[in-house]
Amino acid sequence: MRRISNLLSKSKQLAAFASLETKLRANALRSYCDQSHLRRQNRPGPLVQYRSLVDQGKLRHDPFQESVASELENLLARLEQYEKDMEEYHVNLANWEKQRENERRRLLMEEVELHQKDEYWWKRLNNKLTERWESRKRPKNMESGVGKWVSYLKREKKLDSLVGHRPTAPPAPKGLYIYGNVGSGKTMLMDMFYSATKGIVKHRRRYHFHEAMLRINEQMHKIWKNQIEEKPLQSTIAGWIMSLPFDTKAKEWLAAEERYKQEVQMKNILPAVADMFFLDGEENEKGASILCFDEIQTVDVFAIVALSGILSRLLSSGTIIVATSNRAPKDLNEAGMQKEIFQKLVSKLEEHCEKVLIGSEIDYRRFIAQKSENQSQKHIIRRKVTN
Repeated sequence: MRRISNLLSKSKQLAAFASLETKLRANALRSYCDQSHLRRQNRPGPLVQYRSLVDQGKLRHDPFQESVASELENLLARLEQYEKDMEEYHVNLANWEKQRENERRRLLMEEVELHQKDEYWWKRLNNKLTERWESRKRPKNMESGVGKWVSYLKREKKLDSLVGHRPTAPPAPKGLYIYGNVGSGKTMLMDMFYSATKGIVKHRRRYHFHEAMLRINEQMHKIWKNQIEEKPLQSTIAGWIMSLPFDTKAKEWLAAEERYKQEVQMKNILPAVADMFFLDGEENEKGASILCFDEIQTVDVFAIVALSGILSRLLSSGTIIVATSNRAPKDLNEAGMQKEIFQKLVSKLEEHCEKVLIGSEIDYRRFIAQKSENQSQKHIIRRKVTN
């Protein structure tokens, strides 16, 4: 735990140190695709935006950039239908979750009624479990609460037979992993795509790597804090349990089963953090999700573990990712840290994203800066001539 805490602290310090520099560096390119006159009700796609800026002389034509803009345009065209498919999926998922929860509570009620009627039921159940496990060679590292785990699994299996398995999400269009040299226009093109998705998909987020790491840190600390806080028994028992016509002992058993279910669900903290990436005031909105992730990198062990867990969760749940990086996925981990976990991350990215190399050798950040400097010098010369 101390090691994880140190990694979190180190990652947070690095993110805070680099965030200002990153924002300043990105602003020059981003300003070119953030033109107010391009923003209207039917927002132009990235290819239209790019060609418009080239025609205006604000960008130099680059065939590599135009090719990437075309790929992003094709992805944008597939989003409208995917949004409709995901809306329908979320309706089905909400109905399934409601039905499953109702059935789960019904099963719990049947169990607690049996317990209420037969005072020796719980003792006999414990004896059966004890005899069953004593008859086997019990491992030394066997965790406590195995009885609850067996009960939980049996209940989940029964729910699968009663309600059916979780609805399958519609296949998501493949995202894009754009990589190439520094200053080649990756962020600019991604931002053009992001601006064009407004009004098409309900859930859309854009993060720079350091910004995402800060958010992950904050959410992880928040979840851990909530888990550590101890509350009185009465405050942890759900309202539906308190209103049941059972004695206190039966209610305590039900409450313990509820808490165990939550502990099982929260055992892996990273999926819980991933689920919070799109929950800023849009909890009631159902539809597709787009994550634009700028400058993916693996600076330390925490970054590899966090990105692997969170991106895997998002991709598996149908989120479309458009990412940029200076390196191809397989080259992100030059230090060779956590190879097994890193390989899972690479496999997930390659499964759900098309790799697109932007092969320009020009650093357009320097080009823009030089152009701005030349314009300033011309302005100074004109003023001197006028005077």
